[in-house]
Amino acid sequence: MTAITRRTALQTAMLGGAAACSSAPELTPFDALPSQTAPYFRHGVASGDPGPDSVVIWTRFFNEALSSDLRARRVKWEVASDRDFTAVVASGESPTGADRDWTVKALADGLDPGRSYFYRFSLGTERSPVGRTRTLPKGSLAEARFAILSCTNYPFGHFNVYDQVARRDGLDAVIHLGDYIYEYGQDGYGGESGARLGRPHDPPHELITLADYRRRHAQYKSDPASQTMHAAHPVIALWDDHETADNSWAGGANNHDPKTEGDWAERKRAALQAYYEWMPVREPEPGRTREALFRAYSFGDLLTLATLETRLMARSQQINLNDVRAGLKTPEDAARFRETVLMDETRELLGSEQLDFFDRTLRQSSDQPWRLIANQVIIAEVIAPDLSPHVDEAGIEELQKLWTQARAFVETSRLGLPTNLDAWDGYPAARERFYETLRRAGGGGVIVLTGDTHTWWANDLRARDGAHVGVELGAHSVTSPSPYRKEFLAGKGAEYALLTNKGNKAVRYISGEHHGYIDLYVRRDRVDARFMAIDSVETPDYNSFEKAAFTITQKDGRAQFSDADGLSFREGWLF
Repeated sequence: MTAITRRTALQTAMLGGAAACSSAPELTPFDALPSQTAPYFRHGVASGDPGPDSVVIWTRFFNEALSSDLRARRVKWEVASDRDFTAVVASGESPTGADRDWTVKALADGLDPGRSYFYRFSLGTERSPVGRTRTLPKGSLAEARFAILSCTNYPFGHFNVYDQVARRDGLDAVIHLGDYIYEYGQDGYGGESGARLGRPHDPPHELITLADYRRRHAQYKSDPASQTMHAAHPVIALWDDHETADNSWAGGANNHDPKTEGDWAERKRAALQAYYEWMPVREPEPGRTREALFRAYSFGDLLTLATLETRLMARSQQINLNDVRAGLKTPEDAARFRETVLMDETRELLGSEQLDFFDRTLRQSSDQPWRLIANQVIIAEVIAPDLSPHVDEAGIEELQKLWTQARAFVETSRLGLPTNLDAWDGYPAARERFYETLRRAGGGGVIVLTGDTHTWWANDLRARDGAHVGVELGAHSVTSPSPYRKEFLAGKGAEYALLTNKGNKAVRYISGEHHGYIDLYVRRDRVDARFMAIDSVETPDYNSFEKAAFTITQKDGRAQFSDADGLSFREGWLF
């Protein structure tokens, strides 16, 4: 296990030495100009949504003096092949003003494939920090490397995972699987932690209006670790629910009350406008709605990455256990519920437009050895273990504070129903359509990358007929707490994880301990997934280490786990 403290690394970097990082050169931080020295660019720079000849670059030009001077500005941008900008390869000007919250976004094109570039912005004498980005490769490619992230909740702790990723070199892109911001107020999820750590949400109330969502994005982009990560690497981003509201679906959200919070469509429009303003993502193509944030990225002849949208376009409303538990008393009740409610063919998650796009993407990539699918919620079947012998009333009451369906969940856990009806388990007919699309398109090497649960997962993916489809890797969170951590369920969270592992053939590994990211290293004959963890989000000082590692190879054209490292005895036995 290799560990390095953030404090030691920072001290070494400032002194110009190499002792702390000499044994782990990938942890040398990217040398970006701190935004504190660029007051008009205080939210840093970012890049993302790369193509083979283009990439989106982003910043924000704002100072308090502009709040009374609302004239539009044109901000100059430059892209160069060297850090000193002696070889500028693309440049231009982009507008900004109050109508776009003073954010600046440009599509830098005419670039070469598979190249690293540097970029910066300026207006008059004011100059931004320098960012580093990278285009997609073309042609023959031996390897690619990614950092997989999800669930960044500001009040729950410091963004040390971002800091760790910023210190990695050789990444082709960072893939952020959603929950980039959270919509809660200071009296909501994470409020107590935010008060204790001095990281309360801003604005203090739940996000409803465009001004609210803009202000929250500004808070998250003000974090130094976030700025460093964005400056160091291009980000391929997709949203989950909290960029709008908890458990969102096409017609509403669990955390939206039309009686007190107004029209859902209006709130969603506000959230999406702020997202497109503040994130380095391309604007929707003509004919596409703003909800249609699904993309495909080809990395030479090695892999295609497809990103899914499972929240706002087509998702049917989630089934609430509180609404159905009265009819779930016996195994026969559970069987009827599975067949008549869960397997309802009309329950949708992707929608036909997205499924058709996904089908075309897969067919075009059938000669590549690997297909990565960036996905928000767990796709593998995960049946809840019987918790009734393990969770007492105190545990139920603790869980009920965080999840209103907790009592119904514990009561129905003895019936063999899915753990999470917000995940693909709540839409099994849609999952079968998705799996069938994979099979019809041909090719193999399917690896699904999943966020949302704040938990580490290594899962096998099997269709209802038992056919092996591929594997799933679940990333823990940047800060949000896991329901499988030791402290959860009155101290029985780790036992819950082991019971889940033991009771589900598809679940090869699960752990709620330690925040982190997945270091995914793709080669032609294998994929190595290292679960890189940190030991604390309570302070900016932390240790990092490899928690577990998995090797994925192909057998009969299907991605399968072939090796694992770093597991405990019980975890290894269950794997």
